[in-house]
Amino acid sequence: MTREYLKKASLTSTSDATDVHELVQGILDDIESGRDAKALEYAAKFDRYEGNVILSKEEIEAACALVPEKLKADIRFAHENVKKFAEAQKQTVTDFELEVVPGLVAGQKAIPVDAAGCYIPGGRYSHVASAIMTVTTAQVAGCRHIMACSPPRPGVGVAPAIVYAAHLCGADTIMAMGGVQAVASMTFGLFGMPEANILVGPGNQFVAEAKRILFGRVGIDMIAGPTDSLILADASADPHIVATDLVSQAEHGYNSPVWLVTDDRKLADEVMRQVPGLIEDLPELNRDNARAAWRDYAEVILCADREEMAATSDEYAPEHLTVQAEDLDWWLERLTCYGSLFLGEETTVSFGDKASGTNHVLPTSRAASYTGGLSVHKYMKIVTWQRATREGAKPVAEATARISRLEGMEGHARAADVRLAKYFPNETFDLSSHE
Repeated sequence: MTREYLKKASLTSTSDATDVHELVQGILDDIESGRDAKALEYAAKFDRYEGNVILSKEEIEAACALVPEKLKADIRFAHENVKKFAEAQKQTVTDFELEVVPGLVAGQKAIPVDAAGCYIPGGRYSHVASAIMTVTTAQVAGCRHIMACSPPRPGVGVAPAIVYAAHLCGADTIMAMGGVQAVASMTFGLFGMPEANILVGPGNQFVAEAKRILFGRVGIDMIAGPTDSLILADASADPHIVATDLVSQAEHGYNSPVWLVTDDRKLADEVMRQVPGLIEDLPELNRDNARAAWRDYAEVILCADREEMAATSDEYAPEHLTVQAEDLDWWLERLTCYGSLFLGEETTVSFGDKASGTNHVLPTSRAASYTGGLSVHKYMKIVTWQRATREGAKPVAEATARISRLEGMEGHARAADVRLAKYFPNETFDLSSHE
C-alpha cells in the first residue's frame, strides 16, 4: 500500500489498559457467595445509593410522569424505528425442515433465550438510546423476562428518561444499580430476578471485564472497548460535515479513535484545519474528551485511490463506518468489515446511535472483522433437530459406523450397529473401518 499518514495516532485504544481482572473477579466472587446483602454493600459503596433496588410499579409510574412529553415523543419515535428493524431481522431467521435423504428429516428451530439482562449506562448523562437498543431487541426476540439495570444517581435514583424508555420498550424488571454489582445481580438471579441467560449493553471497563469473566456461564453480546469511527471521503465530500462527524464521535471518550481515510489531500488538510475549532466549541466535558481523542488517537490517512481506501477501512474494521463519496453502491458492495455502515452525507453515525432503527451496540477494537453488533438474533438460539424412518436411518447408520471406526470411536459405531441389527436382522452390512 502507498497510504500516507497525514496524522498518526500516538496511542491505541489499549494503551492505557489497566489490569482490572483481579478486582472484578473479587467482586463477582463476593456477590455470588454473599448474594443480595453483598450486592447491596457494593451498591452503597460504588453507587452511593440506598433506595429500592427493584423499582416498584408506583416508582416507575412516578419516574415516567417526570419525563417531558416532547422527550417521550422522541423516545417513542426511536423505539418504533428500532422495533421495526428488529422485527424485520427476526423474519430472516425461520424454522424449517428438510428431507436430507429419503426418510431422514432434519430441521432448524429458533428459540429465544428465557431471561435477558440489559445494562444501561447512567452517570452524568441519561443513556436513553441504550435502553431502547437493548430492551427493544430482547422484547422482539421473545425473551420471557427482560431485566434492565442502570446506575442510580446518589439520592435521586435512575434517570426518569431511562426508566421511561426501559418501561416503554418492554422491561419486566428495572433495577437501580450499576457496575459489576448490577451485572452480578442479573447473572446470579438476585433480588427475586431469574438468572440471566445473556447479558447485553455497553458499559465501562469494569462492566466489560465482568461480562468477559462471566462469558460461558452466560451469553454476552460482545466484549466492548472504546467506541471508534472511520470516515471514507473523496473530493466530493463536504469538509465541514466530515469534520463535524469526526468530532461528534470523538466526544464519546478521551480514548475513542476517529479516523479519516481519503484520496484527496485538499479535503484532508481542510478537515484537519477545522476539527480543532469545532472541538473548542463543545461544552467542557465533551470538549475535553474530543480534544484528547483527536490529539492522541485520531488518524488521517491519504490513499492513492478508492480501492486502497476500501482496503484500509477493511483492515481497521471500524465499529462505525461512514462513506461520503461518489458511487455509494460500489462502496456498499466492496466494503466487508464494519459494525454499521452509513452511506452518504444524508445519514450519520449519530442517527444510528440514537433513533434511525439500526442497533448502536456494535463491535469495537477491530472485532467487526469477525462479528456484527447486537441484533434480535443475539437473543435467539438456533437449534437443530432430526427424525428418521428405519429405511431413512439405514444409509446414515452404515456411514456412521464406518467413519466412527476409522476415528477409533467404537462406542459411536456400536450405536449405529444396534439399530441396523434391530431394524434389518436379515441383512448383512460391511461396517468395518475404511482402513
